[in-house]
Amino acid sequence: MSDNSRPRVSRRGFLAGTAAAAAAAAVPAIAQVAAGSPAAAATRPNILLIVTDDQPKHTEWALPKTTAWLADQGVKFTNGHVTTPLCSPSRSSVLTGRYAHNHGVRNNKASYQLDQSTTLPRYLKQAGYRTGLFGKWLNSWTLADNPPHFEDFALLQPGYVDAQWNVNGTVQTINGYTTNIIKNRALGFLDKAAADSRPWFAYVTPYASHGPRTPEAKYAGTAVPDWNGRPSVPEHDRSDKPAYIRNATGALADGKQIREEQLRTLLTVDDTVQAFKAKLQALGQLDNTLVIYIADNGFGWADHGWTKKSVPYRPAHEVPFYLSWPAGGLGAGTTDHRITANIDIAPTVLDAAGITPTHSVDGRSLLSSYSRDHLLVEWWEQGANAGGPPTWASYVAKDKQYTEYYELTTDGNGNVSGTGRVKFREYYDLAGDPYQLTNKLYQATPQDEQTLGIPALAATLAADRTA
Repeated sequence: MSDNSRPRVSRRGFLAGTAAAAAAAAVPAIAQVAAGSPAAAATRPNILLIVTDDQPKHTEWALPKTTAWLADQGVKFTNGHVTTPLCSPSRSSVLTGRYAHNHGVRNNKASYQLDQSTTLPRYLKQAGYRTGLFGKWLNSWTLADNPPHFEDFALLQPGYVDAQWNVNGTVQTINGYTTNIIKNRALGFLDKAAADSRPWFAYVTPYASHGPRTPEAKYAGTAVPDWNGRPSVPEHDRSDKPAYIRNATGALADGKQIREEQLRTLLTVDDTVQAFKAKLQALGQLDNTLVIYIADNGFGWADHGWTKKSVPYRPAHEVPFYLSWPAGGLGAGTTDHRITANIDIAPTVLDAAGITPTHSVDGRSLLSSYSRDHLLVEWWEQGANAGGPPTWASYVAKDKQYTEYYELTTDGNGNVSGTGRVKFREYYDLAGDPYQLTNKLYQATPQDEQTLGIPALAATLAADRTA
């Protein structure tokens, strides 16, 4: 699905050529289709949304069954990003289609700032969908608090083995490997489709590949293909980088270990996705299920010496991103080179379900022909984050990236304070320097900045941060 490989298909466009659309046309709006009616099930796709944790790109080795289904027979977005490379802000963007500066969850402590009336489960449940959550919800969420707008849920207190859960309102310990528990709970939810004709929304969120990256026992000794780094690992000369990167200590050996551990945890995710495909086939629902797979952020394998997330470098905000919906014309195995992001998921799901959101969204439906020329990526420092990155915002295009660091911090509620003074800037020519080794603003002259187009980029970035 390159920009010119086929026409975009919206839900309305797809249904216009079907008998189901003719039936739907008899009612004024999708919300007036009776929940559980055959018309509702026939005209709206099921939604399976899978969000992994801390999974960077270049992890396909661990996902052969997932990519064979969702990429080789669906759509692979080659320029997939998250707009804030941190768990809770990113997940809030997935659920709402909004940038973090608009949904308010600017850090992992601020999860309760999310307006739950703007989320996918709220819209879908209101429109007659069965809704289920299986896995991680939002960081700092109290386990005993039920996640809003889910009819069925198994909410995980993050962990890999013998973890705490809130299962439909009951907090309990469930022994076993959590990815498998998530799989089995979600399969049980899908099974109900045999007796319940309502379309469904399953939000599946395994803890893999987050630290401590504990693999399932059967994969603990699995050999992982060797990897000898990339030019950014660990980038010994970082004199043109901000102080926190100049002081970073990650080495190639650290990156290799993180990668190996992540890949082993993802092998069980791959088994889980395959089980979902088999269940959908058995239920006869494979064609009309919209499946989206994305990570909440990437992760550094000692790129520039950094072994975490939260930074404006590509390994932290670029993520695997796949989609499949055969009944919507998205099941042929195509690639889409548009700049796409987690903020596009909610608009896509709502478009497919025929729902018009009542809140403003920043993303665009991936079923449309819209193609952006750049993306805002942003991150906020929380409190005194000694040794970590300051607050930053970045203009990200395919061929360039411009970043500003600010004198700003946030508190546990996501409230911002500080002067806003720009503390450091970076510009990378991604076409000629894809590993971001040379910051062209380091010791640049005013004429250099004019040549690079920095004034215009800075103005655009400022506008994006307040839009």
